Amino acid sequence: MSRIGKVLLGLLVILIILAAGGVWYVRRAWPQVSGTLSVAGLSAPVRVVRDKWGVPQIYAQNDHDLIMAQGYVHAQDRLWQMEFSRRVGNGTLSAVIGKATVGTDQFARTIGWRRSAEQELKDIDDNSRALLTAYSDGVNAFINSHKGNLPLEFTILRFSPEPWTPIDTLVWGEVVTYSLAGNSRLELLRSQIVAAAGEDAATKMLPPYGADRPIIVPPEANGYAWLHDARFTGYDGLDALLGEPGSSWGSNDWVISGSRSATGKPFLANDVHLALNLPSIWYQIGLHGGNYDVVGFSFPGVPLTIIGHNSRIAWGSSNQNPDVQDFYIEKLNDPKSPTQYQFKGAWQDLKIIKETITVKNNPDVAVNVLLTQHGPIMNDVIGDLQNTEPMSIRWTANENNRLFQSIVMINRASNWDEFRTAASYWDVPSQNFVYADVDGNIGYQATGKIPIRPANDQGLLPMPGWTGENEWEGYIPFDKLPFSFNPSVGFLATANNKVVSDDYPYHLSYEWDPGFRAKRITDMLSANNHVSLDDIKAMQADTYSLPAEGLRPYLLAVKPENDREQRALDQVKAWDLRYETDRVGASIYQQWYWYLVRNIMNDELNKGLVDKYLAGQFERHGAFQVPLVTNLMANPSDPWFDDHTTPQVETREQIAHKSLVDALDALSKKYGDDMSQWNWGRLHTATLVEAPLGQSGIAPLERIFNVGPFPVRGDNFTVDASSFAFNAPFEMIHGASQRQIVDLSNLANSVSILGTGQSGLPFNPHRTDMTAMWQNVEYIPMLFDSKEVDANADAVLTLTP
Repeated sequence: MSRIGKVLLGLLVILIILAAGGVWYVRRAWPQVSGTLSVAGLSAPVRVVRDKWGVPQIYAQNDHDLIMAQGYVHAQDRLWQMEFSRRVGNGTLSAVIGKATVGTDQFARTIGWRRSAEQELKDIDDNSRALLTAYSDGVNAFINSHKGNLPLEFTILRFSPEPWTPIDTLVWGEVVTYSLAGNSRLELLRSQIVAAAGEDAATKMLPPYGADRPIIVPPEANGYAWLHDARFTGYDGLDALLGEPGSSWGSNDWVISGSRSATGKPFLANDVHLALNLPSIWYQIGLHGGNYDVVGFSFPGVPLTIIGHNSRIAWGSSNQNPDVQDFYIEKLNDPKSPTQYQFKGAWQDLKIIKETITVKNNPDVAVNVLLTQHGPIMNDVIGDLQNTEPMSIRWTANENNRLFQSIVMINRASNWDEFRTAASYWDVPSQNFVYADVDGNIGYQATGKIPIRPANDQGLLPMPGWTGENEWEGYIPFDKLPFSFNPSVGFLATANNKVVSDDYPYHLSYEWDPGFRAKRITDMLSANNHVSLDDIKAMQADTYSLPAEGLRPYLLAVKPENDREQRALDQVKAWDLRYETDRVGASIYQQWYWYLVRNIMNDELNKGLVDKYLAGQFERHGAFQVPLVTNLMANPSDPWFDDHTTPQVETREQIAHKSLVDALDALSKKYGDDMSQWNWGRLHTATLVEAPLGQSGIAPLERIFNVGPFPVRGDNFTVDASSFAFNAPFEMIHGASQRQIVDLSNLANSVSILGTGQSGLPFNPHRTDMTAMWQNVEYIPMLFDSKEVDANADAVLTLTP
């Protein structure tokens, strides 16, 4: 049982009471969605029209009432999720959970999410600040009027929420930014590989982006303006709650111009890949009134939409993965009780922030955050740093940002120029935005504060902080960031792949997704000059594996030594290279590949470092080991095939055969000897987990708050991505959290889907009513026009002053 489970064990009595209370007790927190409600603070009536999937369209007469109503509606369906999110960001989980989350809170306080949110609130414009206040007023109106019937999680954990504030909204943006930035971990991994096996091994294991993979903005594109000019720590606890940073390397988005579409106007497609959550990180919504007329996907706790479309433009995003974090090795004046750090030969005073973590049923925990000019010293909250020299982290998110102001401007943008102006304020997290409009234009824009480093530092390893020789020299100017507008090829596609060629004058990153999804998407788009909505649906459902296409020949070259091996190879040979749930060949191939990597790597590094490289903290999705294995298998004489722990010299063929034997033994042991039952859906399953009660280790709680397991399609590198970790094969941990397809020729044809449903309330019919459709890559209408909204209304609620 986990530590959270032990803390919560005593709460089982509440579950017994709940069971006795029956349906009434569960339903009392469900929102009123029809009729009339009085909401103090509104200036005029607001209509909330929900369709049969619970997606609300809000109609108001002014900006204030619109955004206040959004806060109210978010709280109706997702108040617990919002509460949990702000406690993660503010570092206050332990006050309601107990000592199990002290490390998580300590990490949040040290990295400084709230400090950054407070600075953002000071820096944004008055209009954005007013919207944040209106949203908070809406959330608080719901809290104040529902203190007797709050969501079940508040009852189990026995507390009531404090008033919502604008800081609570902004701090969640900091947490999301963190979840999309994993550079610092790769710095640590690279440094550990260098120490254990040398720089050549590090380069081999963490190879650069493949020359045969697509880049987003090629040199000939018009946007190339630059050519003309160890133990449980806060790190680990956050991984368990949020998913691992860097494992969020996923998302596809593309736009197709009218010259290549069946309609003569653009299509925009987007599926954002994130850790699986229940409820979804996303909430679908329509906002109509004042200066806004928009539908799309919002974050509960945040006003407006993050991706979607208005009456003029559509936009989507994927993670850009630039290097925006650096570790600096610091010299302190006293290792036990430091007060100063050295910089350019002089001693500078540390800024010491004293934090107090309130811990439920336990004494408070005092935390001293030590700040250098680079950022906070992280040794106490990162296990790999606890026996090293002092290290601080510099991160663009801690250096002032205007993210929410950008969101406001994007929702109101009506053309490419306005969209780019809005995107210039999107400081973090750095994104690949795709754009389309009703006039027929398409575009791509990279965003974010991306450091300019000195020539001797690419941000690959922790660097000395005391010399002054490794300081950032500023940020890449926005007008120098990659972009493209109406490229002649007729489409733009991103899948976390490399953005620009090596002649780009600034360093963006060394670490990109390996580009298999990007290549598959661009290959499909290049082959079709008449793309329809159904074609895009098929693309988002595509499970064809390019890595397997390249590596399967090495498996099929194995000489079978018995009937079992021959039958297995026959299954692999018959496989169509698609990771559909009924494919047996996919299971045999993937299990073989799993052992192939292990058998190659186990004698090259110590086991702990191998585990980190393959799965653990750094490399869950094979972003580097698949290119590594592909490169190795192409060279049969590579010395890495030899097991250095044996007197004989092993060959590539022997490793491939041994891996097949290991794979078949493992499959037989877990799934029986009947090979026909080894379908991919038995191996590859997903469970939707609600944090933290669904992670408690208490079976009754987990049955209430989690859904699954159920079979899922795809793998780590298919367009329909459903990634798994090498330390828990083959359970899905990450994939398409939502999908949208916007038809700019007729916005009424646009479609979307969530991986869960709209509601975060246990047993509510809208909690997972989209999940089956999401599994099958089906969609619901992305309603926008008021007549269509009314025609599809399932419930209408009027909020009155």
